[in-house]
Amino acid sequence: MRSTGDGAANDEIESSDHSLAPAAEAYTSAEASAHETSAHETSAHEAHSRLPEAKGPLSAPYTWLSIGMFATIFLAAFEAMAVTTIMPLVVRDLDGESLFALAFAVPLAAGIIGMVLAGNWTDRSGPLPSLITAAALFVVGLVIAGTATDMTVFIIGRFVHGLSGAAVIVPLYVIVARAYPESLRARVFAGFAAAWVIPSIVGPALAGVVAETFSWHWVFLGVIVIVVPAAAMMVPPILRVRDLVQGDASVPWSLGRVGWATLTAVAALAVSLAKELDDPWRWLAAGLGIAVAAYAARPLLPPGALHAARGMPATVAVKFVVAGAFFGSEVYLPYLFIENYEMSPSLAGVVLTGAGVTWAAASWLQGRLTHRVSDTLAVQIGALTLVVALVVVLAVAAFTLPPAIAFVAWALAGASMGFMYPRFSVSVLAQSKRDEQGFNSAALTISESLGASIALAVTALVSSAVGAGAFTADFAVTLGIAVVGLLIAGRVRPLGVARG
Repeated sequence: MRSTGDGAANDEIESSDHSLAPAAEAYTSAEASAHETSAHETSAHEAHSRLPEAKGPLSAPYTWLSIGMFATIFLAAFEAMAVTTIMPLVVRDLDGESLFALAFAVPLAAGIIGMVLAGNWTDRSGPLPSLITAAALFVVGLVIAGTATDMTVFIIGRFVHGLSGAAVIVPLYVIVARAYPESLRARVFAGFAAAWVIPSIVGPALAGVVAETFSWHWVFLGVIVIVVPAAAMMVPPILRVRDLVQGDASVPWSLGRVGWATLTAVAALAVSLAKELDDPWRWLAAGLGIAVAAYAARPLLPPGALHAARGMPATVAVKFVVAGAFFGSEVYLPYLFIENYEMSPSLAGVVLTGAGVTWAAASWLQGRLTHRVSDTLAVQIGALTLVVALVVVLAVAAFTLPPAIAFVAWALAGASMGFMYPRFSVSVLAQSKRDEQGFNSAALTISESLGASIALAVTALVSSAVGAGAFTADFAVTLGIAVVGLLIAGRVRPLGVARG
């Protein structure tokens, strides 16, 4: 997920005086807002005043801290792009074609648990303990996946990787919110967004070359060589600003939220596994799993999100839908080109490169149009463009059209996401009370992961039932999801707000 790609909206996010506002897409705990005391705020202010004035994120005293965080985001982005490219080779080598969608759904579902745990732990103990633990687990997950010789072990590695990957992002955003002065935060988040661009351009092709030349195993294992020093270089600078990032031991463990997050993740995975059952049980099990996931997610989402109540709840709901449509399609595109067009993985991965570049470009563009294009209109434009792009992708799969058409269409899809994604954060923060910003920002991230996970489960279920022409069925499902997003996009506008 490109949760760090919302940096283009930071001009708007930074206009809030709430210290945790920049953590819009990753800071996953409502407790921080509810339990911050004036004493902590005074201490943080005094600690900031003792720091020398910095000209930019890469100037002292933030140099190594910023480099370490940028490197971590860069590696997470590279890994995300790389895995999507090589997954067809992985499932073929491990005889796990039937578990293709599950291999993507598992880390998404695990991430829901990881985000809630990391958010709660960071509130209590500061970001360093959760960051170190998550980084260590991230390496463990890469080792398990990179050395797997059967699909079951690979799936376990993906679970550990997903659990830790989401948990790594949480403390990074909290560090920015607490350790950097307000004047630098927008530039730090812009760096996070920029960290996705190069992996989007070179990641898919590089992963394909590594997999073709050596083995897909080295795509996972090679990342470890850089992850460890990137994480290690952040520890000394964090210790130097520990007064700013310290936690609050009075914040209770939110076991209830962790429990609901776990139930949500389990239910989402149950939908993915339902396709292994015979008719009609697969459909009954999938329906039950979706119902349980929706029920369990209620405490993690704003009231009214499940029925897209106008305003902020609908904003969360629309992100759930469009994330499912986009990411549910993205994972199948390289697979389509490798299987049906006999492309090499490095060439098939270029489709992800185009979308990454246009995502970044559209995100930059919408940031310059904030006074001309409302949040609601931006989401509507993005949702409509996504539908158009998926219609073309479906046509390519159904009629075996030239793959270049799908490449162009997916670049358009990337632009649609880049144009509307930052506005989800801006809209939610604008409609949230001060003590709800953490919770509602968390809901956006959770809805993204849950939407993509459910969409992948449903595509796998439908394609297994259809059999022949499975790619057509996959894209038909994601197109239907995108149409739902378009239909409810207008509900992002709060009641009483004029069109514009």
